[in-house]
Amino acid sequence: MIPSVFRGSPIRDLLDKSVAGERLTLEDGVRLFETDDLHALGWVANHVREARHGDTTYYLKNRHINYSNVCKYDCMFCSFYRSSIDQEGAWEWSVEQVLLHVAPYKDSGLREFHIVGGVHPHLPFSYYTDMLRALKEAHPGVALKAFTAIEIAYFAELTGKSLREVLTELKHAGLQMLPGGGAEVFADRVRYKVCRDKADADRWFEVHETAHALGIPTNATLLYGHIETTEERVDHILRLRDLQDRTSGLKSYIPLAYHPDGNRLQKLGAPTGVDALRNIAVGRLLLDNVAHIKAYWIMLGIKTAQLALSWGANDIDGTVTWERIYHMAGSQTPEGMTEERLREVIEEAGRLPVERDAFYNVVQPLGAPA
Repeated sequence: MIPSVFRGSPIRDLLDKSVAGERLTLEDGVRLFETDDLHALGWVANHVREARHGDTTYYLKNRHINYSNVCKYDCMFCSFYRSSIDQEGAWEWSVEQVLLHVAPYKDSGLREFHIVGGVHPHLPFSYYTDMLRALKEAHPGVALKAFTAIEIAYFAELTGKSLREVLTELKHAGLQMLPGGGAEVFADRVRYKVCRDKADADRWFEVHETAHALGIPTNATLLYGHIETTEERVDHILRLRDLQDRTSGLKSYIPLAYHPDGNRLQKLGAPTGVDALRNIAVGRLLLDNVAHIKAYWIMLGIKTAQLALSWGANDIDGTVTWERIYHMAGSQTPEGMTEERLREVIEEAGRLPVERDAFYNVVQPLGAPA
């Protein structure tokens, strides 16, 4: 039952459609993004969230591995990028250094390594397969979520192999999941202006569809708050919905706010907390076939992430540890959180913390009934 306070809301018809489980259109999505009735938007996104997940909020114990920030693509929004290893602030880890960085997490209950880097112009493809094999040997119980679609597309270019061949080799080496990065905004106009050199939207989708066909699940993102229009945001989300209709391979959707420090779009400023909540809410309402919406606390900040748990999000990501991409763009959040603090953050928001693995399987506490 929709509360009577929303009887006169300009988006009352969209509240009715959402509560009834009717699929929203592009025009509906634009209206949701542009409405002034934030109270109604937040209410209906939370209603849909609780209808699917109740108070449950997922988290996991994970560790980021940003193995290098040297990249052949100089995207205008990127503060992580360095053109060569000789540039100040650049790094590239050998496989041995990667293992050294994660050695303290041996037998710690870690569930996932999140592995992404720059599109390195000189590392051989064997570096990536060797890294996966070494990590899987040293940490057999930790899922390997690795390489954006942009990295995968480059591996195909580097080796002259098809996407299917590349992904098959990576899977045999230990790859179990893809993150959702590199999506940015799918609109050609936007990509031409801010990241024209790297793989286009069609190639991003080709990578993810190929991964899904091979039994490799993926996530998906949207980078909002720079030069994209409202219609381009909604089109982006609906293209993800279409992908999920075709493959059912998306595990979660993560709206990512553009951060302005240290890049060539910094004059635009940063999106607001209201922008963040609006993107979480609209993503929840449009993506009726994607189970999980993530409030990525590293990007949002802890307080906004807590609010997002009542605006459609049912996942807050994980313990993380040593995240560099957002911190090099000015994020003031901690570079990681303990499991105990992460559970407190969720409970402070009035939600129930539930540990998951990389694939959203619930991790049963020791001694708890199944």
